[in-house]
Amino acid sequence: MAEVLVFVDHVDGAVRKPTLELLTLARRLGEPVAVALGAGARGTAGVLGEHGAVRVLTSEAAEFADYLVVPKVDALQAAVAVVSPVAVLVPSSAEGKEVAARLAVRIGSGIITDAVDLEAGESGPVATQSAFAASFSVKSRVSRGVPVITVKPNSAPVEPVAAAGAVEELAVEFSAAATGTKVLLRTPRASTGRPELTEAAIVVSGGRGVNGAENFAVIEALADSLGAAVGASRAAVDAGWYPHTNQVGQTGKSVSPQLYIASGISGAIQHRAGMQTSKTIVAVNKDAEAPIFELVDFGVVGDLFDVVPQLTEEINTRKN
Repeated sequence: MAEVLVFVDHVDGAVRKPTLELLTLARRLGEPVAVALGAGARGTAGVLGEHGAVRVLTSEAAEFADYLVVPKVDALQAAVAVVSPVAVLVPSSAEGKEVAARLAVRIGSGIITDAVDLEAGESGPVATQSAFAASFSVKSRVSRGVPVITVKPNSAPVEPVAAAGAVEELAVEFSAAATGTKVLLRTPRASTGRPELTEAAIVVSGGRGVNGAENFAVIEALADSLGAAVGASRAAVDAGWYPHTNQVGQTGKSVSPQLYIASGISGAIQHRAGMQTSKTIVAVNKDAEAPIFELVDFGVVGDLFDVVPQLTEEINTRKN
């Protein structure tokens, strides 16, 4: 049976959820072969095998931590040569998309980015993308070489399926360009205890209607009651009310959670471009004519400072 390479996103052996989603999608195309790189790579085999990986190609070379991006491209290129896959799947993160683009150039293949679904086709994998701020769905396939496809988080369920998960050492010959950019310092970001914004199943966002940094506590309280990540519109971020790392939108982060709650956000196209592929969208806004209501599944016309605390209280009551 044909094999599909899956690039593993992990932290010291802890596999992140988007990779497990990729394994679900990979099984539609063939047998998943995972590629885990860096410190703790061998430790990923158990989880990857439990989610369908028939093989796990690993390399724990120091270059993956000491230098940026290119060593990972070298490793994936080596994996393509070993496996001859029908496709290479990569999580659609900032780094993932750079790795995928460089790999596609190296192996002379086409690339599809930000896919939200995958299916097998007669002439190769068919990817579904959301285009023009998610106003259209587009199906496309790569017409040359081994398809390299990046997939957005939350595009597929995590479905455990037992497989061998046999660990194999991947021989990687690093190119001269691999050491071109060296990592000199890493500073851990302070943990909020909330999920990563781009991977969260639920996102609660606040916008201009929050009217101040101190009022984001209302948004955070709702998010915490749901175990959600906190997002913010560009207007809120530009006003200094919330960190830029939490911006959702065309110039911020793109999210596609199961549930997206927008409070005090008008729904300008810039914001919609970053969240319109969410499975269920709920909006709270006191302006009944706000553009956000054009795309929501559920809308509440009201003051967020009245609605959101009541919603938080009701959720906490039902949890107890």
